[in-house]
Formats: sequence, structure tokens, C-alpha cells
Amino acid sequence: MLERFIRYIETEKRYSTHTVSAYCCDLEQFGSYLINIYELDDMTKATDDMVRSYIVSLKNEGLENRSINRKISSLRAFYKFCLREKVLKVTPMQGVKSLRRPKELAKFVPEQDMEKVEFAEGDDFKERRDELIFEMLYQTGMRQAELRGLKDSDVGEDTLLIKVHGKRNKERLIPVSRELVDMIVSYKKIRDAQFPGNINVSLIVDDKGRPAGPTFVYNIVHRILEGVTTLRQKSPHVLRHTFATHLLNEGADIRAIQRLLGHASLGSTQIYTHNTIEQLKEIYQFAHPLGDE
Repeated sequence: MLERFIRYIETEKRYSTHTVSAYCCDLEQFGSYLINIYELDDMTKATDDMVRSYIVSLKNEGLENRSINRKISSLRAFYKFCLREKVLKVTPMQGVKSLRRPKELAKFVPEQDMEKVEFAEGDDFKERRDELIFEMLYQTGMRQAELRGLKDSDVGEDTLLIKVHGKRNKERLIPVSRELVDMIVSYKKIRDAQFPGNINVSLIVDDKGRPAGPTFVYNIVHRILEGVTTLRQKSPHVLRHTFATHLLNEGADIRAIQRLLGHASLGSTQIYTHNTIEQLKEIYQFAHPLGDE
């Protein structure tokens, strides 16, 4: 049944490779738990008490509520599929609730720190490529997987629009500046000169002309942010948070930000309003005569 479910989320739901891998890992872990604790080798015969026992065991292992909730979501999806396939009439997830987790503010790089980012001038391929990766993530708010998935043809040099293939292969258009498009055009010339005859159509390539991988992009962003901010998190996703927060702080409409980020619901975007509220609190405490009392 597990194999059928994995094929379903791969082919019909079209989940990303990363998501499919996470689901597979979560479900295999639960399956191992059932075998070790209950000597049960069929997940479709699990009961709600077994599921609750599993959640308690994860908590006892010291897992954070966020990680446990992801595993609960994987189980929900699997048993929902079992109901759909009429393998089960009742799901063991009935009545099982996600654990509460404290709300976390989205981590972002302050504008004054972003202004410290500098790149050497010239036609060095690596320098221009690294600069483009950083600027595209910050100026568009796209996910690093979306950046890596871009083809040359996705950049509208005349329309100043970039076509992004988001989660579940949903497409959206992101407007960009002429300056960023010129940067892309310049980079492509240097890239093609660096790798003549390369038939790869990926926009962003690594040092050998191959499509850039997630670790490769992460390391570039981390290295650049390391030099300008004390923020503990220095990942490509931080630039996505930074993009959204800076737009909101400058007065952008939250629904417009939702569309730019490709969020399915406004609730996912509203986390950035908390950053703005925290910023207002700091301004008040600093500037108002009674603010620090």
C-alpha cells in the first residue's frame, strides 16, 4: 500500500522529489515502530491508540512539535489515500490532533545589512553567477528550487517578467527590474563563453556547467550572508523572507506579496505582518519619550 501511495503523490499529486522523500521516510519510520512495538507489519491495521503511542514516543525522543506535526501530516495523507482506495473504512487518524507550536517570526536580513553586500566588478564567471543567484533570490522572493528550475526561456527580456514553476508545477509571473534583466543577459554571455557548446538550458549552472544543486546554491548564499549579518540562519529561504518583509515594510499590499510568493493562502503570507509589528514596537520604544518605561 505504501508503494501505491508513493506513486500517487509522485504522478498524480506531482509533489517535489524532496516532499516525496520526506513522506516516504516518515511512513517507513512509523512502519518500523509498529513492527518493533506491536509486531504489526501492516500499517493499514494500525489503530488510533497506536498512532497516539507513536506520537508520544517521538515526543519522548525530544523531537520538536514542528517535526512531529510533519510526521502526523504524512500519516494523515497516507490514511486519507487508504480511504480513497477503499482499503479502510475508518482512518486511525480520526481524533488525532497536531501538537501546538509557538509562533515564530520569519527570520530576515535588515535593510542596512543588505546594503553591505558587495561583489567585485568584471567578467569573472563565478563572481557574476554568485551575484545573480543572490540578487534573484532577494529581488524576486522565489524559492531556491524555483531558481534552480529556471530555463533561459523563462526570462522575458522585453516583458521584464520571469516565469516561475512553483510547488505542484504551478506557474506564476514575477515582475523584475530592467537592471536585473540586464544582469541576467550579461551573465548568460559569460556563462556561454565559459562553457561553449553546452546544450544545457538551465539558467543557473555550477562551476562545471551542470544544473546547480540545492547544496551548491545554499553554500553561495550562506557565504555571502556570513559577511554582512549576524543572523544565525543564512539560507536561501532567508532571502525569501527578506524580500517579503522589506516589501511589506515599504507599504506593499499583502495580497500582492502573496501572489509574488506563490502562496496558496493569505495565512501563509501573514507571518510577515508580525515582523512589521515587531519593527513598529522597536521604533516606538526607541523614539517615544515613554516608550522605554
